[in-house]
Amino acid sequence: MDQRFTSALLERAVDEFAKLPGIGRKTAMRLVLHTLRMDVGMVDSFCDAVRTFRHDVRYCRVCHTICDTDMCGLCSNPQRDRSTICVVENVQDVMALEATMQYKGLYHVLGGVISPMDGIGPGDLQIESLVERVAHGGVSEVILALSSTMEGDTTNFYISRRLAAFKDVRLTVLARGLSMNDELQYTDEVTLGRSLVNRVPFIGN
Repeated sequence: MDQRFTSALLERAVDEFAKLPGIGRKTAMRLVLHTLRMDVGMVDSFCDAVRTFRHDVRYCRVCHTICDTDMCGLCSNPQRDRSTICVVENVQDVMALEATMQYKGLYHVLGGVISPMDGIGPGDLQIESLVERVAHGGVSEVILALSSTMEGDTTNFYISRRLAAFKDVRLTVLARGLSMNDELQYTDEVTLGRSLVNRVPFIGN
């Protein structure tokens, strides 16, 4: 046991919390000690929620967002505009766009962006299933709502090439009210909403 710890149980708990992204050991220690001040029932409820989520969470068979059933509430909602698909990187982006209340279409979650430096290629993302959705028919617009980073732009270009054969499908991107290198999930709702409403045709260069 590390000489700094008076309890092996404390050390193990700190080690586990410190594995979370953005959590250093000092923060991990603070969180662990906070759990000691919590009611035991609250701690059990917290642990059960995390355990149940990890074991039982599912991904929508259509758009690949996180959900509890075979199809998410957005894809199964008959009120959503099925002619428009908004392509995003992750579930946080879906939440960010929904918060703007400016979009009524469907989504497609890629699960990341193309990033050779990180070993992520097109085959690691949900791009083929996007092509299949468009090929199935009924889609008139695909909005490429990826972050304005080099990786996001690379992914936009790749998707545009894969969808080039569908001449009747319009490709658009968010208006550049977003700064370069901005990630959607950290953009304020007003700016994001305006960028969505004022989206422009995608030019693949």
